Amino acid sequence: MKSKTSSIISWICQIAAIAIMGQTLFFKFSGAEESVMLFTQLGMEPQGRIIIGICELVACLLLIYGPSAHWGALLGAGVMGGAIIGHFTTLGWEGANGELGMLAVITFVACLVVLFLRRNALPFINVVTQDSDKTG
Repeated sequence: MKSKTSSIISWICQIAAIAIMGQTLFFKFSGAEESVMLFTQLGMEPQGRIIIGICELVACLLLIYGPSAHWGALLGAGVMGGAIIGHFTTLGWEGANGELGMLAVITFVACLVVLFLRRNALPFINVVTQDSDKTG
């Protein structure tokens, strides 16, 4: 990131993603009724609930530590992409599922913004950028 504004925007998006994913961890790990019902509808209970909870926890930890935020954003975007697909295809967007689906969309977008702002930290993007600089 090159500017102070980019850094501030990245941190705002990181904190938003951490807050949303972080608040759901309690429900996933405690086996809350709503979480169990949701993952049962998806056919992923209980293993999927625990694995996704672990992935979200890792994403939060990576997002909170600046130098690894790009990896957390990549993992968070992947998990939230799956959540969006699950809500769109199986769970529906009405009621509490709709609210959870919209939170997944917000988190997905926040992670994409972090990825865009910190794209040069990703080794595969950096290699492409360096290669194109040599040919240009």
